[in-house]
Amino acid sequence: MTNKSNIEAQKEIALDFLQLVIAGSIDEAYADYVNMHGKHHNVHFSAEFESLKKGMLENHTQFPHKRIMVKNVLGDCELVAVHSNIIMKPGEPGISAVHIFRFEAGKIVEMWDIGQPIPIDSPNRLGAF
Repeated sequence: MTNKSNIEAQKEIALDFLQLVIAGSIDEAYADYVNMHGKHHNVHFSAEFESLKKGMLENHTQFPHKRIMVKNVLGDCELVAVHSNIIMKPGEPGISAVHIFRFEAGKIVEMWDIGQPIPIDSPNRLGAF
């Protein structure tokens, strides 16, 4: 059973992991927070964390000035979900993203990420957020 302080700690880890990745400190993010024997579900990479890490390093090279604006963070037992706006290039609306992390022993052991590009001319007057 995960207690409230563990859930709060897991939320902080998830947020710090994403902030480090966005800032280009990907090696540090993985060293500090990821159990490399875990798995992820990004359909563009093989299931090992090493493959996703390599993709994140390549993405940072392509988009070195990307930013993240966190909108919501939810925690339940061993799961944390972070809902955010990731802006790849200045002046663009970015992507509405949800990252879901599963934790064991204070480390990320499984991860899902879902993204939806935000159209410039959306018919939704409320926008993505």
